[in-house]
Amino acid sequence: MSHTRGRSLPLLPVLPFLLADLSLAAVTAKPEPSADLATTLTICLLGATLVALISRRFRIPYVTGLVLAGLTITNLLPRRLGIDSGLILNLFLPILVFQAAINTDISRLRSSFAPISVLAGPGILLATGVTASVLKFGLNLDWIPALLVGSILAITDTVSVIAVFREIAVPSRLTTIVEGESLFNDGVALVIFGLIVELQAGEQVTAISAVQSFFLVVLGGGLLGLATGYLASGLFRTLADDSLSGILLTVAVAFGTFQLGEALNVSGVVAVVVAGLTVGNLALDRAQSPSSRLTLINFWEYAAFCVNTFIFLFIGVEVDPRSLLQTLPAVLLAIVAYQLARLVTVYPLMALVNRFDRPIPFRWQHVLFLGNIKGSLSMVLALSLPATLGNRSELVNLVFGVVLLSLVVQGLSLPWFVKRLKVATRSTRSQEAEQLQAQLIAGKAVQSELLNLYDAGVLPKAVHEELRARYQLAIAGAEQSLRGLYNRRSTNLRNSAAPAFSSLQRRLLLVEKNALLDSARKGILTEEAIADRLQVIDAELLRAEAD
Repeated sequence: MSHTRGRSLPLLPVLPFLLADLSLAAVTAKPEPSADLATTLTICLLGATLVALISRRFRIPYVTGLVLAGLTITNLLPRRLGIDSGLILNLFLPILVFQAAINTDISRLRSSFAPISVLAGPGILLATGVTASVLKFGLNLDWIPALLVGSILAITDTVSVIAVFREIAVPSRLTTIVEGESLFNDGVALVIFGLIVELQAGEQVTAISAVQSFFLVVLGGGLLGLATGYLASGLFRTLADDSLSGILLTVAVAFGTFQLGEALNVSGVVAVVVAGLTVGNLALDRAQSPSSRLTLINFWEYAAFCVNTFIFLFIGVEVDPRSLLQTLPAVLLAIVAYQLARLVTVYPLMALVNRFDRPIPFRWQHVLFLGNIKGSLSMVLALSLPATLGNRSELVNLVFGVVLLSLVVQGLSLPWFVKRLKVATRSTRSQEAEQLQAQLIAGKAVQSELLNLYDAGVLPKAVHEELRARYQLAIAGAEQSLRGLYNRRSTNLRNSAAPAFSSLQRRLLLVEKNALLDSARKGILTEEAIADRLQVIDAELLRAEAD
């Protein structure tokens, strides 16, 4: 096992050089001199490293720092960078989407399915329409360009928002909603974008055919992703815990699923999302050891980090401050347009969700509205605008300027707004409970791995018992302390200072509800017999605090 892990690590450091080399080679008419290429790579990597150090020291969002660094190093590069849109769509996009999907827990998505589906479905359609309407009449654009930019600016970038959440504690359900919306609205926005491109190319698209095509593309992509995800999950069981082969398999799934989806005229992005969710929730949890899973997750995190680093640097490098000043009025209008679209999307739709699902607090809705930051995927779509579009360069510059100001202004101000909103107030006891739970989870995971090693013959019995006893002491101490906290809170599990306990209560209620529904499906109990208890459980779930 250690030999396998050692073989997988050398792949990681070469990834940024590979990405940069491919991107530069895709747009240069002649091979660039090796000295210029080496200088360009060195400056970009040094700039990214310096940004990482500064952002950690001053708590500045990393992606915002990259954009500002790109503006700074523009004049230091031997020549301006450029990225081919085909390269972005076929190489960068599957990496970003698959990495987000493979790290997403489906059970968390199910618990917040209603707000995620509403925001990523009707929400993005509404946002596209509102943004396009404002741009159409404000900038005197034709409907096709306005709708294309509207679909591009309807996408939310989760990288910047989640970076803020890592520094400022927010409820886990709010984080899940933000991640889930971003994960699925990427696919929906790309489908909308593709339909508008078909319309721009002169194809006959009616309202009925557009709706049919939309659902066919989304559903077909989902089925394709499910098939490739299940196939990959089965192959994982044959790898015998080979982390290098696991990495190669996931890379093949990510790129192969995307290309197959495009070849079948279904959504490649939706297919990659579903495949990543399937692999992450079936194969990684059941087919591989914790060490192999960690290696694979680290690989994808590093790959997405390299892609995001390159794209955000590219934003700063490619934006000309002088042209930005010239287009500033149009950029500001576009920002007003997508913020207005977000306003009429979040608050009315969340008010609707609150009628039939666990309520979304008003402060959370403010975070969803203010966290409407644009990022890498908007850049990807802007660069993939059809070459036959009349004012393509102006639209690309418009999106570039919007993304730049969004990352700088919203990215820097969002932490301050989240703190002011006080969406999460955690007591000392709540933090103590979480620390004890972390000790229990880690300790029991280690004991499980020790048992696997002992059963496999790797550890002798004496060593296994000694190490297991060492962790058992820590587990016993954490259990005793945690039991004391539970006893002190047993009279009121729903008070505002006990989010961990109310979260446990909701989890137990969901287990109880699932058991009753399963018994009815199997014919053990009738629906009438469980109806009253289900109503009580639903009422308890609605009254429980949202973590």
